[in-house]
Amino acid sequence: MPDDPRAWLIAVASRRMTDGWRADAARRRREEAVAAQIPGDERVAPPADREAATEAEEDDTLTLLFMCCHQALSPSSAIALTLRAVSGLTTAEIASAFLVPEATMAQRISRARQSVRAAGAAFAPPGPAEVRERLGSVLQVVYLIVNEGSAVSGGASLQRTDLADEAIRLARMPRALRPDDAEVAGLLALTLLTDARRAARSGPHGELIPLTDQDRALWDRAAITEGTALVTEAFFRGAVGPYQLQAAIAALHDEAASVDATGWPQILALYGVLERVEPSPMVTLNRAVALAMVEGPPAGLALLDTLAGDARVARSHRIDAVRGHLLEMDGDHDAATAAYSAAAGRTTSTAERDHDRGGVADPGGLPHLTGLRSASAPGSPGARFPDPGRGTPRPDRTPGRDGPWPSTTTMCTRSRNCSRGSGSGC
Repeated sequence: MPDDPRAWLIAVASRRMTDGWRADAARRRREEAVAAQIPGDERVAPPADREAATEAEEDDTLTLLFMCCHQALSPSSAIALTLRAVSGLTTAEIASAFLVPEATMAQRISRARQSVRAAGAAFAPPGPAEVRERLGSVLQVVYLIVNEGSAVSGGASLQRTDLADEAIRLARMPRALRPDDAEVAGLLALTLLTDARRAARSGPHGELIPLTDQDRALWDRAAITEGTALVTEAFFRGAVGPYQLQAAIAALHDEAASVDATGWPQILALYGVLERVEPSPMVTLNRAVALAMVEGPPAGLALLDTLAGDARVARSHRIDAVRGHLLEMDGDHDAATAAYSAAAGRTTSTAERDHDRGGVADPGGLPHLTGLRSASAPGSPGARFPDPGRGTPRPDRTPGRDGPWPSTTTMCTRSRNCSRGSGSGC
């Protein structure tokens, strides 16, 4: 027996533990050495049920998407929670999209989580009734992700390709559930048509490239073709909604052969309908640009002045950026420079700030506007959307096969949210 049995046992156990650690380390080194000799694409075998696993993941995402849009939540709270839980946006990014302070949005998301938990929501695929109740919130979530992906609200990057890809993926899910819904098709079309310009939207150093300077050869023609086909089909299904209208404007722009071929009277009329269907300061902001292009900068500036008292955009840099552009168009370069400087001081996007600082140095360059779309001129090659000012077939369309386009009044009175009655002269 050792003089101190306890100390002897501890020493033996410690040595055996050390030996075990050394043996494990040596084994790991041998395994790593062998693994290093295997090509990377051969190290992990694809699962036999890869397709089924992908479908299951998509089903889980769709379930989570509709779960976050629970009926216990207000639409704004449901959208905020979904953006945070499903798409991974930060609270600051969501607050910027909603035009509210970050602290307010943090409280809203926290209360939304508590409400869903208290309601005992189960993680299960949505039924037909839940799809009907929550579809509007789901579509708005995807729409906000489209905006954030194509024009990041803050930071050094102009775009977020991960969010842009996520928006397309999420937009396809409701489309699979509701293939006959015109607004679902309109949103998917808008998502594709917006993302189609991704490669041309920023330069090699991440700088913003305005619409007038973009290389249209870089635009994704496959996405434009798919998006245009979707919104063309959606326009003849009945009620016209905001996503269809925005997709139509985006498609008209994407199919224009050049900036000079843009038909601003068409885009002005479409924004007029959109403003009646879903009024918002951003729609008015974009309509002011279109109005300036049709009737001259003073008309656009006058409309822009109507937003001065709107608290939702009082601190937004976009009003100053648009004002600078319109003043520049009007030849008032000193006032334009001051407006661009004010916009640069308010934006949290590095790319937009740099662009605004060089505003007047870029003659004819439109400031980057979230939601701003252009339309192709009537009769321009490839254009497939209506001149909203008339209901007769376009010269470049085939009567009978393509059919006549609805007039502005028809689109407005057929819309889901228009408060004006038939014959109102929308």
